[in-house]
This record gives sequence, C-alpha cells and structure tokens, in this order.
Amino acid sequence: MKALITGANGFVGKNLQLHLSERKDVEAVCFTRADDPARLPGLLREADIVFHLAGVNRPQDPTEFVAGNLDLTMALCQAVCAEADATGRKVPVIYTSSIQAASDNPYGQSKLGAEEALFGAARTHQIPVHVFRLPNVFGKWCKPNYNSAVATFCHNIARGLPIKVNDPAASVTLVYVDDVIERFMQLMDGAVGQVDADGFEVVTPQYGTTVGELADRIQGFRASRDTLIIDHVGTGLVRALYATYVSYLPEEAFAYAVPQYGDPRGIFVEMLKTPDCGQFSFFTAHAGITRGGHYHHTKTEKFLVIKGEARFKFRHMQTGQTHELVTSGNKPEIVETVPGWTHDITNIGQDEMVVMLWANEVFDRARPDTFACPL
Repeated sequence: MKALITGANGFVGKNLQLHLSERKDVEAVCFTRADDPARLPGLLREADIVFHLAGVNRPQDPTEFVAGNLDLTMALCQAVCAEADATGRKVPVIYTSSIQAASDNPYGQSKLGAEEALFGAARTHQIPVHVFRLPNVFGKWCKPNYNSAVATFCHNIARGLPIKVNDPAASVTLVYVDDVIERFMQLMDGAVGQVDADGFEVVTPQYGTTVGELADRIQGFRASRDTLIIDHVGTGLVRALYATYVSYLPEEAFAYAVPQYGDPRGIFVEMLKTPDCGQFSFFTAHAGITRGGHYHHTKTEKFLVIKGEARFKFRHMQTGQTHELVTSGNKPEIVETVPGWTHDITNIGQDEMVVMLWANEVFDRARPDTFACPL
C-alpha cells in the first residue's frame, strides 16, 4: 500500500511518517511545501490513501490561508475526482481540519472551505472522506513558540526559560498526537468511521484542562529532578504530557545527578519517589558489612540483591523467633521486610554488594517508622 502524505514535514506528518515506517506493508510518499501542486495527479495514480495534513495557520500574509488551505485542498479534490473518473479508483482522503473551522476568521474560513471541497468530492464521486476537526494537538516534534502552548511550555521549561501565562483559567482541549495517528491507521486499515452529529471524525480521548494547570504540571516535571518525586505519569493526560516534556529536553539534559550519601559501610542513593507508591533506592555494602538493624510498624520494603551475596536475618519483636536466608545477584530473588520483625542484611561475599530497594512510602524524617534494634 502507498500512502500519500501532504504536509509530510509538519508536526503530525513527521509522527505519521515514523508510524508508517514501522509497517512493512505501507510505503509513505511525501508531499511538502516545496512541491508543486501540479504533481498531485501523478502522485494520486499510485496512491491507495491520502493523508491530507498540509495547511497554513500562522502566515505573514492572511491571503496565504486561502492558498495553503483552500486552494491546495481543491487541487487535491480535482486530482482525486479525476482519478476516479479515469480508473474508477476512489482513493480515500483523511483530512486534518481544525475546530477553528467553526470560527469567523480568515484561518477558520479557509479550513471550512477545504472541508466543503472534500465533502463535495464525496457527494459527486463517492470519494471516502474522513474530516477531523482537531482541537489542540500536542506531542513530540511540535514547533515551540509558534501556536502550541504545550510545545512552548515544554521547550522553555526544559531549558529554564520563562513562560508567559496570560489567563491561567483559560480552558483548553487537547488531543495527543499518538492517539490521532492511531485513529488514522485504523481508518487506513479499513475501520469504520466514528463521526459526531455533524459528520466529523472523532479522536479519543480528548483532555480538558486550563492553561494554568498545564503550566503547573510541566513545571512540576522539571522540579521532579530536584525533589525526585515523579507525578502520576502512567496513564492519561499526564502520561502523554510527560512524554512530550521529555521529548523537548536538550541533549545536555538527558541525564541528571541525584544525591549520594556515603559512610564507611558503603553508599545510599535515592533514585525516585512517588506521591503514593513509595520510593526506589539502592545501596552498597563492603565485604563483611551489615546494614539495617531496625524494625517498622507499618512500613514495608522489597530488597533485590543485584550484585554480590547477602545474608538476611530477622527476629520477631514479640516472640523472639528468628529467621535467616541467603540470596545473591546470581539468582534474582525479592526479600520482603515484615512489620514487627527487626531485620538486617550482611555482605557475606568477597566483593562489594549492590542492593536495589523499594519502600512503600517516601521516607519522612518527622515520622520515619524506623526503630533501631540490632539483632
């Protein structure tokens, strides 16, 4: 299958190209701003689907809206209809319009005209047309300081540059670029369109938030390198925002240092803290060194020896019952501490021992729930 992409060098176009390149059954044919629209009929003869992503949204001259949005779309419609007349092939067109098409401004009018041209081709030649009135699309490779608050905030905050928030309470609706591309691919693979009451294709999920909330959230991503407390980045909007923020990091910021605490026993390093799922750390111990020697009332921990050999010893704080076990980096095995049992870990090998540690809560110096009681 050959997929023609207009606006291939744009934000959505670059992401689409990458996704298509991951498939062996699709070849992307790119049409960019540098190409002559007169090439469209020839490209259409070999295309099986068109992703019409080209458009103008921040021109020097408002008249460019017409040329970049309406005129190009009309040229594409003429080529698609001509192909249908000549060969009977009805090449599907997926078009990225904008919610601005419902607004009375030059950009919106040009997008509305493009929509009408495509729907006209659908009526006269039964061309399969899928029009998306997209809200604010965000994700990797979106141009900052242009027309995306998310891109601008991510770019500037990642570099320690100021951002400007005129109205923190201003609402904004967002859709993630990967979700847009996923819907495109579904349509390319023959999925049935999912349209709203006005006949426009729908991408889900869409996220409603405010400009102030966006700014605060992204500022929090940057601050997490100092506090080590990571946000809930596993699902939904925050997952997509965090991935977007990280994509704007300059190369020199790909890595960052974390505090290291050392004493004659070895070192202790906190790696990551979460709001409600504890923290991750690691520590080392020299040969013969014992660490721990305390108990907890509620706090729980998981230890994983990743290098060396360790002996864990436990004693029940009420009954005096004891338990002992040995584990090593050669056989991954999680050892859990149990509330009410004092415990320690000794390096019984000849080399330095390295142990990964998860605790179910972030360490609170005011209420550490850690009471010394050597075995």
